[in-house]
Amino acid sequence: MDEAIPDAIVRNYESLIDSITLPDSKDCHVLAAAVKCGAQHIVTTNLKDFPKNHLSPFDVEAIHPDEFIKHHYLLNQGAVISCVKRIRARLQNPEINAVDYLDNLATSGLPITGQLLQDYIELI
Repeated sequence: MDEAIPDAIVRNYESLIDSITLPDSKDCHVLAAAVKCGAQHIVTTNLKDFPKNHLSPFDVEAIHPDEFIKHHYLLNQGAVISCVKRIRARLQNPEINAVDYLDNLATSGLPITGQLLQDYIELI
């Protein structure tokens, strides 16, 4: 991830950790990093450990990856389709066809994403 998105590294957030309360204290560093970099969202499948009442004072929202991708898809279908195509193309050992790839997305917790991309299967 560091190589793919070098700007994703957040530094100097540690001083904020002790001022944050979450249901699972092991997640406080995530919110601290989000606050430090001015993130609007924490993208996670672990929504129960990032309740709105804990995040709203920091103007941060937890969002499921499927909803996050759907949002971006609705903003720019072409960019999402292109990204998915590149990701699938990197799967070399073993290769995976587009149908199986979308099925895997759906069964791995991204059913909305899998469904949205069905109409563009020949492009990915």
